[in-house]
Amino acid sequence: MTALGITFDRRMALLLAALGLAIAAIIGFHLVRNQRIADVLAVVDITGSMNTRDMGNPRGSQNRLEAAKTALTNLMQDVPCESRLGLGVFTERISFLLFDPVEICDNYDALEGAISGLDWRMAWEGDSYIAKGLYSAIDIASSLKSDLIFMTDGHEAPPLPFSGIPDFDGKPGVVKGLIVGVGGSEKTPIPKYDDEGRQVGVYGETDVPQDNRIGPAPKDAETREGYNPRNAPFGAAVASGDEQLSSVKTAHLEDLARRTGLHYAGLQNVSSVAPSLLAATEPRLVPIDTNMAYVPALLALVSLLTLYALSLFETMPALNMRRLSKIPFTSHAKGALVYGN
Repeated sequence: MTALGITFDRRMALLLAALGLAIAAIIGFHLVRNQRIADVLAVVDITGSMNTRDMGNPRGSQNRLEAAKTALTNLMQDVPCESRLGLGVFTERISFLLFDPVEICDNYDALEGAISGLDWRMAWEGDSYIAKGLYSAIDIASSLKSDLIFMTDGHEAPPLPFSGIPDFDGKPGVVKGLIVGVGGSEKTPIPKYDDEGRQVGVYGETDVPQDNRIGPAPKDAETREGYNPRNAPFGAAVASGDEQLSSVKTAHLEDLARRTGLHYAGLQNVSSVAPSLLAATEPRLVPIDTNMAYVPALLALVSLLTLYALSLFETMPALNMRRLSKIPFTSHAKGALVYGN
């Protein structure tokens, strides 16, 4: 085969390949694959201790509620489309559902707006019974058939009664998900606000209950000053302590996670809650239809570029020969070539 024939075959093959690939791209083809998604209800603690500023980078640049909202916004970016997210809030002893889980990508702006709008002023009571709020959130997630993210610092206000954590009436592990501990490990003052929402200092020892005098008295009640089995079963002395300071109650939240069959993750120790959530929940798979037309289109472009490069390369020697043929020259008697001016 001649060099001309080889060149013709190469060019024709690349041209036909580009044509075929372009037709394939126009027709298009789809790839269906199973994609793991998240279907989760996020319940956020909006009680007063979540205003404590011990989060962010640098530490203290965010309060706990702001950090929780940032983590939820990042979660939406870290899970694939077709994932669903619902939102609720916790205060006092119950969790309240704001809206059912909805698809994240189609509703991203609305979800982001709802998350950014969470505020401590939405709380209807100042108390914080974490265990009962968690149990309430589990009931809501169960009714929605979704997983759960419960975001809290674990700060009980007033403190737990002497009888301890109330029993969990549900079946552990039926609702899967994550308890996210929000807050630093060092005890930090809780900001105090006036009726206009302006900070007016921090809570002092006498501003918050230092113990819980509801329910059965402690075992050492009889030894307390002023004890009276009827009128002062907890003693008459004023309780003292440091409940006006707050830190994330990791041990308490881990205990609640064991009781309910959930997993625990500290927000300060993870860059994203998405991996922890997926590790704590059963896989939810949905078929994802992906248009792969870009693959033959890209290959067609490569074929055309290769054809152009090949044509350019093969024409360069002919151009050089034509340039040399136009250069005048003379011959000497000895046969040497001497180029003219």
